[in-house]
Amino acid sequence: MKLVPLGDRVVLKQFEAEETTKSGIILTGSAQEKPQEAEVVAVGPGGTVDGKEVIMQVKVGDKVIYSRYAGNEVKIDGEEYIIVKQNDILAVVEND
Repeated sequence: MKLVPLGDRVVLKQFEAEETTKSGIILTGSAQEKPQEAEVVAVGPGGTVDGKEVIMQVKVGDKVIYSRYAGNEVKIDGEEYIIVKQNDILAVVEND
């Protein structure tokens, strides 16, 4: 199954939560904080959204940081995804 976002929506695949802290403490599932970093897996077409022209600035494969409480979580074929509006994406992470 494939997710195809509409309008200015973007589908993100979250990176796995850290299981240990930097000091070596092992975290239980409930203590693990979900990362705000994800990979873009699908991008909507943009266009006119709520009367404003939206140009999509992210592309599939981009590594991004998004707002903590943004979007809707969905589970498809055993995989978890987050669907957010483009303006909920705070930054694109680029490697030097």
